[in-house]
Amino acid sequence: MNRRDLLKGTLAAGAAIAVPAAAQALPAVPMSLNPRDRRLVAVAQEQLARKGGGLWARDVVGIADFGLRSDQPRFHLVNMESGHVDSFRCAHGMGSDPEHDGWLKYFSNVHESWCTSRGAYMTFGWYTGKYGTSIRLEGRDPSNSNALSRAIVMHRASYAEPSHLSRFGKLGRSNGCFAFSDADFKLMLLRLAGGRLLFADKLGIGPYAETVSEPRQDLRLLVPQGAPQPPPAPGSF
Repeated sequence: MNRRDLLKGTLAAGAAIAVPAAAQALPAVPMSLNPRDRRLVAVAQEQLARKGGGLWARDVVGIADFGLRSDQPRFHLVNMESGHVDSFRCAHGMGSDPEHDGWLKYFSNVHESWCTSRGAYMTFGWYTGKYGTSIRLEGRDPSNSNALSRAIVMHRASYAEPSHLSRFGKLGRSNGCFAFSDADFKLMLLRLAGGRLLFADKLGIGPYAETVSEPRQDLRLLVPQGAPQPPPAPGSF
């Protein structure tokens, strides 16, 4: 190798090191995946490119799709090397679902709102708190910047167990945290804790890659047929 070739190789290596990890080209979405998983891998890649700087690990990304009802497996662990996706049930905050019908209505970053927050999070290590072993979360967007001070974490909860779902047809609600069954939370400890990315939003990605939306609520007063109908309320739509 001559001096010119050696210099070219040194410059190329230095340029590769200088490019931040979040700005490096991400691998293409594997076409062998089913349509839903291709959508989820694409979301994970997008969020890694947007908020991946400073992560301790980029092998797995968690996606909480609160556009689905709480009875559905809507928390996804996306393996960024294979594209494989595993899905789990996850509870949302009571302030996000005041009617307790299983659908998240509101996000909030406000203290004592008891709402879930949307945005990108970085997971930290585990600690022992009010709900036992939990995973701290750092909000990386303005929409979830108070996650640490609000104590928004990942933890296990009895209201996220399959027995609760069987009895009530939906999961219970947290104080804004990401709550899982005991078995599923153990997997979160193993696979998502320790400096990885978690992204939460209302994506509504259904099992066949269809876009799911919350059923429209029919708020009309039900009156027996033939009975006098109530007068319309002024200003109501």
